[in-house]
Amino acid sequence: MSDISISLTPLLYEYLQKNSLRESEVQKSLREQTHKMSMSQMQISPEQGQFMGLLVELLGAVKTLDIGVFTGYSALAVALALPHNGKVVACDTNSEWTKIALRYWEKAGIAHKIDLRIAPATDTLQQLLDQGEAGTYDFAFIDADKKNYLSYYDLSLSLIRPGGLIAIDNVLFGGKVADQTVTDTNTETIRALNAKLLTDERVSISMLPIGDGLTLARKR
Repeated sequence: MSDISISLTPLLYEYLQKNSLRESEVQKSLREQTHKMSMSQMQISPEQGQFMGLLVELLGAVKTLDIGVFTGYSALAVALALPHNGKVVACDTNSEWTKIALRYWEKAGIAHKIDLRIAPATDTLQQLLDQGEAGTYDFAFIDADKKNYLSYYDLSLSLIRPGGLIAIDNVLFGGKVADQTVTDTNTETIRALNAKLLTDERVSISMLPIGDGLTLARKR
């Protein structure tokens, strides 16, 4: 027993992956290609992707949101866990990164589940609300530009059904959120969102030390 989360040494992290990770060959290939990119740190870890897939299965999710696609690993992990008629509305503004995503989604045979929208995510989410889709989504993953995190959260909460789940990445932000001498806009925005979530009675929450910090918010 322990009253704090265990620290992952490189050896223990290797053990964790070897004894829990069920990553498909397509997922592994995508992760390895992304790792060669200068922005590779933007990709979620494979165990986080697997965890999100499990959450989607537990929810019995059909309609989901992926806010911040990058090279497509998170959308791929979720789409693989969805039923054949499942849907991921994937939001990004970068057509070069998402070209990689499209290629691997096709390889995995799940491209038909993913509706890629190249536009500001706030616009896409508002469009979904304007189309009458409020309260119809089961799951949302937020992992995009930090300055808009508060907007992404509020819009996602409107789109998620009661009992649905929002997963928000980077809530520990490399530890910067705990260092009050760090006051850049992105860090302050994450702090503001964390403070809002703590007192938001519309949701039940759990902040987990997975990856760069992951908060789960279940809509009541």
